[in-house]
Amino acid sequence: MESIRQKQIGELIRRTFSLVLAEEGRYIYGSSILVTVTGVKMSPDLQQAKIYLSIFNTENKQAPILELEEQYFRLKQSLYQKLKKQMRVMPEFKMYLDDTLDEVYKLDELFKKINDKAE
Repeated sequence: MESIRQKQIGELIRRTFSLVLAEEGRYIYGSSILVTVTGVKMSPDLQQAKIYLSIFNTENKQAPILELEEQYFRLKQSLYQKLKKQMRVMPEFKMYLDDTLDEVYKLDELFKKINDKAE
C-alpha cells in the first residue's frame, strides 16, 4: 500500500510530466499522436517512479514509448527544471503503456453487440 507521501510525489510528477510531454512531445513522437499520463507509482524510498502512459491515434502503441525512452535524459532534465524547487532528489523513472482505456472500449463494443443480438 502506498503511503501518503508516495501518493503526493506521484501526483506531482504526473502533473509535471504531463506538462513536459505537452512541451516536448511533438518534437519526439510527432503532433498526430496523443500521449497522456494516466498515473505514477512511486517506490517506498521515492527513488523510482513508474509512469503509465495512454497512447491514442496510432496502431503501434509501443513505438512512442520507445521514442520517449530514447529521449530519457532530455525528459528528465525538463522534469527536473520544473520540480527542482519542490524536490531535492529527482527519481529515476520508467515509462509503461497503460492500455486500460483500450480494454474499456473493447468491452463496450462487446456489450453493444450482445445488446444488439438480444433485441
